[in-house]
Amino acid sequence: MRRALVTGGASGLGQACAARLRDDGFTVTTVDRAGGADAVVDVTERGEIDAFVREHGPFDVLINSAGIVGPNADFADVDAADWERTLAVNLTGTFHMSQAVVPGMIANGWGRIVNIASIAGMEGNPRLTAYSASKAAVIGLTKALGKELALSGVLVNAIAPAVIETPMNATTRPDVLATLIEKIPMRRLGRAEEVAELVAWLASDKCSFSTGAVYDISGGRASY
Repeated sequence: MRRALVTGGASGLGQACAARLRDDGFTVTTVDRAGGADAVVDVTERGEIDAFVREHGPFDVLINSAGIVGPNADFADVDAADWERTLAVNLTGTFHMSQAVVPGMIANGWGRIVNIASIAGMEGNPRLTAYSASKAAVIGLTKALGKELALSGVLVNAIAPAVIETPMNATTRPDVLATLIEKIPMRRLGRAEEVAELVAWLASDKCSFSTGAVYDISGGRASY
């Protein structure tokens, strides 16, 4: 039975992905800073991550879903500490978790990493500069690592959702949220369960000839 590790698994996309992978027969472990996950792990703390993977790994699948929206503010008003925290969680956390599990995947000759990016990383969202920049970097990381590991049996892909109805987006300013929904041709928020379906395919044997790719799931927003 294959084993999956889902970060940010206490709620939102992470929770939905974990439930969907369990439906497919995976043994799933969720980690989060918040209560409600199987273990408390801060993705910005490499020591915590390494200790956890040593004790509970190796893992066949990694879903990097931990993330924060960061500052909803005009660029000139973005605090440097908020900027750094957003990149630390969204980008560096993805780096830490991936680097910790990849050796085990390579040793087993099979692995799937799915990074939760965002349409903001492809197009940029005004007044969400830190978030947009962090998710653009996740896309770059995905493309580079996918190419690097292409012959190893480890596939690395990302998804780029538009705004999804999750607890994380409950903190988004109403005017910002309204603007984001207006950009979606379907004129609604996405659902976490819809995203989890795509993630489940990317985590499976059925995904066999795709790596370093970014999959749009945006209700028609993406224009390329």
